[in-house]
Amino acid sequence: MTNQICVLLIEDDPMVQEVNKQFIERVPAFTVVDTAHNGLEGLEKIRKLKPDLVILDIFMPNLNGVDTLYQIRKEQIDVDVIIISAANDQKTIRKMIQNGAFDYLIKPFKYERLKHTLEQYYAFRMEVEPEHSISQIQLDRILFQNQSSSKQVLKDDVPKGLNKSTLEQVTKFVKTQPGALSAEDVADGIGIARVTARRYLEYLHDEEILQLDVQYGNVGRPVNRYRLKKA
Repeated sequence: MTNQICVLLIEDDPMVQEVNKQFIERVPAFTVVDTAHNGLEGLEKIRKLKPDLVILDIFMPNLNGVDTLYQIRKEQIDVDVIIISAANDQKTIRKMIQNGAFDYLIKPFKYERLKHTLEQYYAFRMEVEPEHSISQIQLDRILFQNQSSSKQVLKDDVPKGLNKSTLEQVTKFVKTQPGALSAEDVADGIGIARVTARRYLEYLHDEEILQLDVQYGNVGRPVNRYRLKKA
């Protein structure tokens, strides 16, 4: 493989498409080889151009991003996908991750966030050689590299009864979601038990990584919600 990453950008809004194209090409080694305005056009160009990476929107005419990614996987097309979309509901995000999206960026986003994920993707591409075997250390580095920003705020040692990998998952999930989250939100988002999610959230709050918002409804008990603590 070459060190150049060829990108197909699938986005229906011409203005957003141009901005995203400029953002992508500001990152060294990334080139947008073509663009598409919907999923059907995008699939045709994927088959023809065989890009390394697809940047995919979700809300598009003719064929939306969810169905486009499903079709890519159904055809077993050898291409990686990063989602950039305004869709921020947990069902959609989980479906895209389950179908193999490398990362998911919620609009609006900052250039630095896109730059980070493209750099992580580049490291992933450089690490994986299709014809060579891979060690457990290399595999761990690849699987968890997107959690590097979470690791920066977590201690090396965690209390007995907590798992560091799960702690990093919880932290990353909170960082990527808009607004404050309950234990139920986190449990549903990453697929763990609610009581487990609550334990990790309380630990992150005690470590002053998260701040607690107590929300009172008209009836019933107050709900604890957590968000990243502002610097």
